[in-house]
Amino acid sequence: MDRVIEGLDQIIKRKNEKAAKDEKEVMLKCKSMILEEKKPIRDGEWDSKEIEMLNKHLFMTSKPVVYLVNIGRDEYINKKNKYLPKIQEWIKNNGGGPMLPYSAGFEQEVLANAGSPEKAARDAAAKELGAATMIHKIVTTGYRTLRLIHYFTAGEDEVKCWTIREGTKAPGAAGVIHTDFERGFICAEVQKFEDLDRLGSEAEVRANGLYLQKGKDYECCDGDIMFFKFNVTAKAKKIDKAEGK
Repeated sequence: MDRVIEGLDQIIKRKNEKAAKDEKEVMLKCKSMILEEKKPIRDGEWDSKEIEMLNKHLFMTSKPVVYLVNIGRDEYINKKNKYLPKIQEWIKNNGGGPMLPYSAGFEQEVLANAGSPEKAARDAAAKELGAATMIHKIVTTGYRTLRLIHYFTAGEDEVKCWTIREGTKAPGAAGVIHTDFERGFICAEVQKFEDLDRLGSEAEVRANGLYLQKGKDYECCDGDIMFFKFNVTAKAKKIDKAEGK
């Protein structure tokens, strides 16, 4: 942080840039939080502009945390471990976050008995051993903590699942597939998986008025099925080689 602040001071001295002044204020706030308040960056109050600046520096304590507590096989099955309440209390007093007790030994046994990593096979093997597998919950908790969601693209030959951040707008979601999709974005045709599953076909989704056309300001939702329309002749923005953009 000292090096960053020193560099920003030089920019402010030479150019008096407002962006450098704003970033310096954020860095000073971070320094105060870490060294004086002894608080992780993630516990601070940050607006969207400040978050953009924080994302340039990737502080370790800005990252969300999920606590995985590995306990013995039998303890996991019997749901008894004397240390869990103490660990939970420590987490509560040190910034919080989800705590997931699991057993690596149990999960290894589940996988060996299942003979397949597929969900149904894991679930059946775990039930036979006397407890539910935690693998699915660990994955979904990780996604939720990172605020990740999925949308789908579908055609006659295949269906693909794409991962994006919660709050991503349609052009940004299109850019996950290819930068040309975002650059030349026109619109997105959207249907919900729940509607397709309930009604049975895209034709029925359309007939019920649930197949919608969305523009650039549409925020994608978990489970959207999207068809993007874009113009490949749209010109790319000028590349700033100095900043690597």
